[in-house]
Amino acid sequence: MTMSHTTLSRTYVIAEAGVNHDGRVDDALALIDAVAAAGADCVKFQTFRADALASAHAPKADYQKRTTQAEESQREMLARLELPRDAYPGLLTRARERGLAFLSTPFDGDSLRYLVELGLPCIKIGSGDLTNAPLLLELARTGRSVVLSTGMATLAEVEEALSVLAFGYAARVEAPSRQAFRAAWADAPTRAVLADKVVLLHCATEYPAPAVAANLRAIDTLAAAFGLPVGYSDHTLGIEIAVAAVARGAVMIEKHLTLDASRVGPDHAASLEPAEFGRMVQAIRNVESALGDGRKVPQPAELKNVAIARKSLVAARPIAAGETLTAENVTVKRPGGSLAPIVLWDLIGRTAARRYEADEAIEP
Repeated sequence: MTMSHTTLSRTYVIAEAGVNHDGRVDDALALIDAVAAAGADCVKFQTFRADALASAHAPKADYQKRTTQAEESQREMLARLELPRDAYPGLLTRARERGLAFLSTPFDGDSLRYLVELGLPCIKIGSGDLTNAPLLLELARTGRSVVLSTGMATLAEVEEALSVLAFGYAARVEAPSRQAFRAAWADAPTRAVLADKVVLLHCATEYPAPAVAANLRAIDTLAAAFGLPVGYSDHTLGIEIAVAAVARGAVMIEKHLTLDASRVGPDHAASLEPAEFGRMVQAIRNVESALGDGRKVPQPAELKNVAIARKSLVAARPIAAGETLTAENVTVKRPGGSLAPIVLWDLIGRTAARRYEADEAIEP
C-alpha cells in the first residue's frame, strides 16, 4: 500500500480491529475474516508492549474506565490486550488469503522495528503519537509510508509532526532538533517528499465521539494547509458520519470493527459489528460513485428523458398560413426536441410560413 494521490483513486476503507481481539489470537483471525466479508480494503491492528507504552502511574481515559474493569490500571488493561509477536506472521498470511492489506499501529520504537521487519510497506501512527517526534523520525528513516491520525491536534502541531517526517524522509544530515525540523519544512524540495508518503486522518479522539465533535470541515482545512491526501478516522456511533466524510472529500475511512459490541473492552462499544460495517462500506461505494467528475453535463442515464421532460414552441390554437405569430397563438408545451422556448421572442411578429394545427410544433 502506497500513499500517492494516484493510488487513492477510490475511498480506501480501513477496518480497525485494534485490540478488539481482547488478546486472543483466534479472535484476531476471526476479525480478519469479518473484515474481508464486510468489503473493507485493509485490516489494522495495534502493536505494543504494555510496559513500553504506559507507565505504572498512567490513568485510564474515562471511556476506558466505563468499558473495562474498574480496579485495573491502564498498564494492566493493555497487558491483557497484547497479541504475542509470534501471532503476527499468521495474521499477515490470513489477511493476504482474504485479499486484504495489513496495517498496524506501533506505540514504541521496538514495535515499529518489528513491523518493519515483517515487511509492512506502510505504518499507521495514532493520534496519541502525533507529538512523539522520536517515533516519527525513526519511522521516516525506514522509508515506510505513514497514515497519520491528527486527533486532539492543532494545525501547528500537525505541521510540526510533518516537519519531523520531512526531515527523516529526506535523510537530512543535520542533527535532529526543532530548528533542523523547521528548516526541513521551510525547504520546498524536502517538504515535497511527503506527497507520496503521507496520508493525514482527521479525527476526534473520544470513544464514542459525539457527532458534534466530528467537525468534518477540518478535512478541507487539512487538505488546503498541507496539500496532502486527507481521510477520516471515525469514532462516532453508526455509519452516517463516515459516509458524510466521503462526500466531504475524505480519501480514506478508518472505523473500528468488533465481533460483538457488547463485549467488555475499551473499544467494543465504539465499534461496528460486521453487518453494519458492511452496510457502511456499501454506502461509501454508493456515495463515491455519486460524486462523479464534477463536470456539469447531461449524464447518459438522463439523455433519454430530455425530449420528454423539456418543452418546445407549439401552436396554442390553429394558425393560418401568413398569420402573424403572437404570444397568444404560440405557447410552450411538451415534448422537447423542436424549437426551444428561448426563441419565443424571436418568433413574435413573424408570419407563419404554413398552417399549423393546435399543439403542432412550430418550425424554424
